[in-house]
Amino acid sequence: MNHAAAARFLLAVCFLVLLFNGGARFAIGLLLHPMAHDLAWSRSTLSLSVTVFMVLSACALPVVGRLVDRYGARVVLGASVLVSALGLVAMGFIEKPWESLVFYGVVFALGCAGTSVTPVGVLLSRWYPHRMGMANSIAISGMGVGQLLIISVLAVQLTTLGWRGSFLALGIATLVCVLPLVFAMARAGSPAPAPAPGRASGPGRGARTAAAPGDGARTLRAALASRRLQLLLVIYAVCGFQDFLVATHMVAFALDEGVDTFVAGNMLAFMGLAGLVGVLLAGVLNDRFGPVVPTALCFALRIVLCALLLAGGETAVIVGAALLYGVTFWMTAPLAVVFARESAGLALLGTVSGLITMVHHAAGGLGALVGASVFDLYGSYTRAFVALLVLSVVALGLTLILPRRRVAI
Repeated sequence: MNHAAAARFLLAVCFLVLLFNGGARFAIGLLLHPMAHDLAWSRSTLSLSVTVFMVLSACALPVVGRLVDRYGARVVLGASVLVSALGLVAMGFIEKPWESLVFYGVVFALGCAGTSVTPVGVLLSRWYPHRMGMANSIAISGMGVGQLLIISVLAVQLTTLGWRGSFLALGIATLVCVLPLVFAMARAGSPAPAPAPGRASGPGRGARTAAAPGDGARTLRAALASRRLQLLLVIYAVCGFQDFLVATHMVAFALDEGVDTFVAGNMLAFMGLAGLVGVLLAGVLNDRFGPVVPTALCFALRIVLCALLLAGGETAVIVGAALLYGVTFWMTAPLAVVFARESAGLALLGTVSGLITMVHHAAGGLGALVGASVFDLYGSYTRAFVALLVLSVVALGLTLILPRRRVAI
């Protein structure tokens, strides 16, 4: 297999890995309502499993990144697919809250961390050094496709499969469809060497010239001391808090507001389709202007959608706001590895990108729990949407004061 064909094959496999990762990760947003009803659990009880999942998978990401830096992404991806499938299958048999915490919050969390954007981003950044923004955007768009396809299928089949059958089907499909292709990645060989410092990082008007050799931090401590990385961690924390509050509770909110069950379930699926627009736009804008511009656009759009949600509870408004949020949902995901490369270069790419994504996901777990707690306390999500609006304004301000950097090779 020549280098170009191998690169395309790896990109396709990474797309598929993230397709199943995204579909499985966000299935809980569809299944939350029937699970709570069937098991007679409060939404806070169920959301606690989501919070544990988010925090543990987040904390595992720097370790995943370190393992990728040491052993390679393909080894990490293969092992993680097995663990992820095991966690999903086990969820089909739970009866007690602690079982949900173990199988969703721990087992599935570890598998999901190992099949996340961190190993995929590191792998593709080494195979596509000139176009890593677009390559990562194409792969990460798989999460949006997975959200669309898998949630749509589950929404249609939910009355037949039930939530237990849905988890079983997801686990088996992950094992059968993804694992063989991950094993086949070994035949692709190794990426071409990265260009030497001082060469252009990509063609065309939007290309960035490589930074001086000292631009990338040589140690994790040096990277963490950077004001730029500190601001980025706050920005990604806000993003994650918002993402998983919305993903976990948007369907439940829509059902509470009287939206038809079929419309509410497919609304979550089509948020994934809208996400394709956002993630591909982020790749184009990044390769032309750098990662700051698409990040700022993400939070500007979220200000608009939060205002829409607070303005009224009509079906058209809820669906429109959900789709607009979908556009923003994946926009910052491909940018994490770009920001990490600017801050630390290739040597710590997995570790620093894992750290950024860790903060995003840990805050996401808090967002899922806060959304449930607000509903349980006040009987509505209004205060949660106010918090989303305020956080969007804060994150936009922090993004606009974030100094721009040239890409470090």
